[in-house]
Amino acid sequence: MQLDSVTVRRVSMEMLTPFTTSFGTQTHRDLLIVEASDGEGSTGYGECVAMAEPLYSEEATGTCALALQEYILPRLAGAEISHPREISELLAPIKRNNMAKAAIEGAVWDLWASREGISLAKALGGSKDRVDVGLSIGIKPTDAELVETVGAAVDAGYKRIKIKIAPGRDLEMLREVRREFPDTVIMADANSAYTLNDIELFQAMDELNLLMVEQPLAHDDIVDHRHLQAAISTPVCLDESIHSYDDARQALELESCRIINLKIGRVGGLAESLKIEQLCRESGIELWCGGMLETGIGRAHNVAIASLAGFNLPGDTAPSSRYWAEDIIEPEVVMTEGQIEVPTTAGRGYAVKTELLEQLTTSQFTVPMR
Repeated sequence: MQLDSVTVRRVSMEMLTPFTTSFGTQTHRDLLIVEASDGEGSTGYGECVAMAEPLYSEEATGTCALALQEYILPRLAGAEISHPREISELLAPIKRNNMAKAAIEGAVWDLWASREGISLAKALGGSKDRVDVGLSIGIKPTDAELVETVGAAVDAGYKRIKIKIAPGRDLEMLREVRREFPDTVIMADANSAYTLNDIELFQAMDELNLLMVEQPLAHDDIVDHRHLQAAISTPVCLDESIHSYDDARQALELESCRIINLKIGRVGGLAESLKIEQLCRESGIELWCGGMLETGIGRAHNVAIASLAGFNLPGDTAPSSRYWAEDIIEPEVVMTEGQIEVPTTAGRGYAVKTELLEQLTTSQFTVPMR
């Protein structure tokens, strides 16, 4: 297979409700959609999940667009591709830029699966026909509003509730939620907002029977998390710290965590995700697929990777209607009794609403690949 052209669209989508974390509040998503064509009638789509500003990682929407146009896509021009795994090998000389790399790699995986006539999940080695769904809830201004939101999520059937926390909105807020929902599977996500000076705070959280506390310390740390995990009984989950298979391996060797959140974009694509899934599965480490407020395109890729056996905890794969008045795929991602059905049709399993995508596009460029 040889790529004929790649189109990168910058897209702006308004969210149904604001989403607040320790980074700030998002009211819309400014993101990139990558379309790869083979010139023979087949097309694959990928999504760049970077935020508009470099707050989650060093990447941002604008820098990813530049990296794709100037450095990443030119390295793939003219390449004969027998399997999508080769994309990560071709791009290996480029340091980091993981979310930009993952966007084109995901599009090629989708294109390849479509050409092969198999689902993306099957192409990745997925074995599940349904995946469990968890929900991520942003920081609310009051405990009452948070309790109401959690209650609605429990009633809707979500298998796990993730609650964002930040200094000043943490322990007492979680205690209130636990009092109202003593048996609900709950976790806390700190988005690297704390330090080792807060160990006593996390020791107090041990009483809450949380499934995990996610990325409590610095975004690039593995060593300090080791000390925190040794001091608390609640499992630590690493998110922002894990950018590669080697990061995951080192974190497990140091016993810095007991759970890993895998985000396809953060680790550089599906090929690296497969390596991390195998590591966790063989090591007996729990694993789940995190979300970055994706459109249906990125969400479809998340559902596909979450169908692998190593993903044994509910992921952040909530249905489209949770975030968008209208998603850019059809049918939209839907949840039934806390689960999403894994598509079995060729490729990502969802059609892209090209007219809507065009309407939401604020700028674009196309790179010839032959």
